[in-house]
Amino acid sequence: MTDSAAPHYPSVQAIGIVGLPEIEPGANLGRLIADAAARQGTPLMHGDILVVTQKIVSKAEDRVVALNSVEPSEFAAAYAAEAGRDPRLVELVLRESAAVVRMDAERGVLITETHHGFVCANAGIDMSNVPDEDSACLLPVDPDESARRIRADIEARSGVAPPIIISDTFGRAWRDGHVNFAIGIAGMDPMVDYRGTEDAHGRTMHVTTIAVADELAATAELVTAKAINVPVALIRGLPYRAAASSTAPLLRERSRDMFR
Repeated sequence: MTDSAAPHYPSVQAIGIVGLPEIEPGANLGRLIADAAARQGTPLMHGDILVVTQKIVSKAEDRVVALNSVEPSEFAAAYAAEAGRDPRLVELVLRESAAVVRMDAERGVLITETHHGFVCANAGIDMSNVPDEDSACLLPVDPDESARRIRADIEARSGVAPPIIISDTFGRAWRDGHVNFAIGIAGMDPMVDYRGTEDAHGRTMHVTTIAVADELAATAELVTAKAINVPVALIRGLPYRAAASSTAPLLRERSRDMFR
């Protein structure tokens, strides 16, 4: 069989980028990521996509808060006492939320809508992978702007401007288990719209729109994980539509949300 007759199999690679240092406030993530990719023998190429975990973005942007600096409100203290939770953490969740979607003190559940429009547990705040056990990590103030800044810094360092997806781990309303979602995007359309195209049997599709940015965030988690100190993944081989987009297309409007 000649090369021209060789079958083509669709494939996508997910490559963890190793060797990043512990991230401190003010760190230039774009430069650190570009250098680490080059050191490990996978220098960034045109067509690559990068998925960057939220935790290192928040650390670089000084979004780690010492709990002993937080004064709980009466409401936070009352809920925390009933739910058996840290009132300082509850206070942070309320500060980082635009609305409370569900509260269940018996199960200690606090689902909120963040100021970004994300609906998730505890406003996306967590206490894992932070050096101080008495600290909590907040989401970036503007994850889309964070992604744009990382992309610009990578281009300045390497000459390549890959799309950037900032990911975080959320639960899902109808399924157990957690999945990584895109919370910040720069340089690509987060959706692939199949409406108006034909399926394999020639039927026109009317409703199928794929949240490709979320799919990439979930794929990247397979090589970044939570406890292996690999906070960035390089996605190679996936065509995408370049766009000056954001996470806004991924957020369902309240008027179309049957559960709020």
